[in-house]
Amino acid sequence: CLEAFCIYGSVGQVEEPYVSITRKKQMPHEGQSEEVERQVGQAEGKLFTHRAAFSRTSVIQAFLGSAPQLTLQLYICVLQRGVSIGRGEEEEDVCWKYVGEDYATLMVISLLSIVYGALRCNILAIKIKYDDYEVDIRPMAYLCIFLWRSFEIATRVAVLVLFSSVLQLWVLPMVFLNFLVFFFYPWILFWQSHSPFPENIEKTLTRVGTTIVLCLLTFLYAGINMFCWSAVQVKLNDPDLINKSQNRYRMAVYYMVRFVENALLLLLWYIYKTDFYEFIFAPLLVLQLLLAYVIAIFFMLIFYQFCHPCRRLFSSSMTQGLWDCSSFLHVLCTSASPQNTPMGRAATEQSSRQEPSNNQVPDTASDSTDDVPNDTTYDVINDTIYDTPNVENSSIGGVNRDVRHSASCNV
Repeated sequence: CLEAFCIYGSVGQVEEPYVSITRKKQMPHEGQSEEVERQVGQAEGKLFTHRAAFSRTSVIQAFLGSAPQLTLQLYICVLQRGVSIGRGEEEEDVCWKYVGEDYATLMVISLLSIVYGALRCNILAIKIKYDDYEVDIRPMAYLCIFLWRSFEIATRVAVLVLFSSVLQLWVLPMVFLNFLVFFFYPWILFWQSHSPFPENIEKTLTRVGTTIVLCLLTFLYAGINMFCWSAVQVKLNDPDLINKSQNRYRMAVYYMVRFVENALLLLLWYIYKTDFYEFIFAPLLVLQLLLAYVIAIFFMLIFYQFCHPCRRLFSSSMTQGLWDCSSFLHVLCTSASPQNTPMGRAATEQSSRQEPSNNQVPDTASDSTDDVPNDTTYDVINDTIYDTPNVENSSIGGVNRDVRHSASCNV
């Protein structure tokens, strides 16, 4: 930080011995995109490096420091509330007044730290994916990301704390399973791709050092996904270790599964809650937490639909992608249901058993397009019609009848 301030204060005072030229594309306007050249001095380049390092450090500090700290603070606050309830009314008021204010202040600071880290993660993902373009992020985009991440992270932490307060023995296996799934997911994709082991991360690193760096990267990735959706998706078989494609279906699946998981944890909390929560109207609290998560998804859709700085480069809208994903899941569920399987099988067997009533060659009047099954999904390239000369009937109608009969057999 001190070096960054010193560099910022000395910019423009001394002539730069080295200047580099960067080329960035502007956002396409009416289908056209212009490329702009810009000179970047050595001091400005160092400031960019410091800014990128600060962004990555804020993400690490948010999800490996503030997120567990906020969970622990809220858990202690809930237990402290339970201890104060067992005391006298006057002693309870004094105790809860000072302890509650302190914990509330600390929890707000921790929540803001996590939300800032998630916001920096979103901005970092946008700049990595659209590195060739000049990205101009407007205040409304920052506001949507802030509200999206605030509701998402606060709901997730509250659900984990409520579940752990009634089922202490089951919270560790649940958290450990979530962490292992997100930790090994990039490695599974890397092993399935059969790509060589990445060697270009750092020239001075050995193979063991590279493995340690990749493990730390996936560890951070798992820590982020424990509390919210990671905008930066790790891809170990990519030279930049970042997936630059649009992960809309993966995002939709994540939020669907996370919503179901939160609802299940809240249901278990509601079933096993004790008299400790008698001062809380439990159904209303469950409804509020689920509604808060839905509000987080709503602000996410608003951001990608209207406030994303690179939405002009999208091939389709975010809402359309989520709708296609939900339609695809609906088709899978309906096709796998036992009620639809016999009907489809019976229809297939009935269509396959349709044969002509006699073995004679059909005449021209009966050999029309109405008798041919309405199936236009066959391969035109492989549907070759071999015209075999008819010895018995060499007239034009006979040849056409044989050709039509051969075409219907090939279909």
